Amino acid sequence: MEYHSHAVVTERKVTLLEQGQASELTDYVANEVRVALVYNGIAHTVMLASPENLEEFAIGFTLSERIVSHVNEIKGVDLEFTPEGVLIQVEITQRCFMELKQQRRNMAGRTGCGLCGVAQLEEAVKPVIRVDSDARFNIDHLQHALEQIKENQHHFKLTGATHAAMGLDAEGQIIAAFEDIGRHIALDKLIGGFSMRKAQRPVAVLLTSRASFEMVQKAASANIQILFAMSAVTSLALELAEKSNITLIGFCRNGRATLYTHSYRLSGVNRGCLAKAI
Repeated sequence: MEYHSHAVVTERKVTLLEQGQASELTDYVANEVRVALVYNGIAHTVMLASPENLEEFAIGFTLSERIVSHVNEIKGVDLEFTPEGVLIQVEITQRCFMELKQQRRNMAGRTGCGLCGVAQLEEAVKPVIRVDSDARFNIDHLQHALEQIKENQHHFKLTGATHAAMGLDAEGQIIAAFEDIGRHIALDKLIGGFSMRKAQRPVAVLLTSRASFEMVQKAASANIQILFAMSAVTSLALELAEKSNITLIGFCRNGRATLYTHSYRLSGVNRGCLAKAI
């Protein structure tokens, strides 16, 4: 299959097999490309992503992975599309670059034996960041947000292969939405989008995926205080949300949701029933 590396979706002729019958039709496939992140000329990592909003991804990843602590510490982002994928050159301040190099030296120097493995596991978990506590959201507005999801998932409607991360305002209106084949990357794109443009920060974020540990960790790094997930919540995600002061809600579908942590940010809830539920 041939496609341009910057195309997000590819049209392809396929054969549909249904009840023993074969028919030819046109289908749409989500493109998946290699994306290499290079900091100040030093290769850092290669990800698989949808080739769209990659500047936002680079900025969001750099912030959510705590390579820098503020968007002003990112001095430039350059994209180069190649036959092998996309090369993203990110220039960061010298101080942040020196810290990144030291972190890489520490990782390279570890061994995989005995008690050394315990140290590696401990170092794999970043220090907990506690988010601010001023965000508030009326749970009645969640349904309004859920009703807007389809119109904000253009690539999913074609391919069924992408996740989305969406920023909500206090009324449940989706003010920003980013899609990607990777749920982590969709969230990075959202974080990068409102950070690089100094745009209105979302009151809450709605994920079409599950809420795993990494998603909560990225949310904490970006001071996202309320995290809605349409799918499940993992145990480590719940534990980190509790420590990070994040309001975490899973299984958000059809007027229902499961609240896990820090209920005080939600209004429109019968507190008597809530006390019994948690």
